[in-house]
Amino acid sequence: MSATTANTPAAAPAQTKKHRPGLHRINWWATAFIAVASLTVLIPLYLAVVVALKTPDQLLGGSGFEWPTEVRWANFSEAWTAADYPTTLANTGIITVLTVIFTILTSSIVSWALARNMHRPFFKGAFFYFLSAMFIPFPIIMLPLVKQTAAFGLDNKWGMIILYTIFGISMNSFIYTAYVRSIPLELEEAARVDGASTWRVFWKVIFPLLAPMNATVGILTCVWAWNDYIMPLVVLTDPSDRTLVLAQSIFQGQYNIDHTVSFASYLMAMAPLLLVYIFAQRWVISGVTRGSIK
Repeated sequence: MSATTANTPAAAPAQTKKHRPGLHRINWWATAFIAVASLTVLIPLYLAVVVALKTPDQLLGGSGFEWPTEVRWANFSEAWTAADYPTTLANTGIITVLTVIFTILTSSIVSWALARNMHRPFFKGAFFYFLSAMFIPFPIIMLPLVKQTAAFGLDNKWGMIILYTIFGISMNSFIYTAYVRSIPLELEEAARVDGASTWRVFWKVIFPLLAPMNATVGILTCVWAWNDYIMPLVVLTDPSDRTLVLAQSIFQGQYNIDHTVSFASYLMAMAPLLLVYIFAQRWVISGVTRGSIK
């Protein structure tokens, strides 16, 4: 008994030291893959910045990757005026912000109702109906959609908000439903015992717990609504409602393209969304972390 007891303390530190180095082991293959994959983003971004700062003569006289000998900031001012940046930015901002708000509200409510009633045939059928919409290519419904939006007077930025909100339900219900089903039903039952109504249960109990999924859906919807080109192209009829992405087409003529000004416009269109991500990434990551340990 004494020999066993004496050997136990000596064996424990040895076992701890044996496994401790493994905690700090670096996966060099994964690190190399991430480094190479990052070049697919950094190189095009560097090229866009370099071209946006060059003069047309410098662009034609070099390979395109060298830093300009003379920085031409006038490209940004020309792009600002040509693309009517204040108006197109306001249109894109309105569409994106309202789409994100309405998408989070509607998709979370619909997904909560589906998740808590999946045992009923109607709700189960509705869930698979929403999922089936994910497999329908947009070009198939593009022409009927154009006729419907024109008939109902929705061929403007307000119609775009409605369309983005509706089309987002199919993917978002798939994202939300699985997460809602992981929330204990006892929380809702306890709130109902305390006299809470259905709406109060959702807003006071369920919706705060959906913060990680709200962040995920919000980011995905924001990127989609901001960068989408096809739907605004076929739906919007008034030039005053055009978005930033549509405004980029004015730099491409039939026989020539003003690359320096157009790349400056691309950077200006990308900058607001990049700033949103920089300031929101901490909140998004913390929300996902809370969801993983909840």
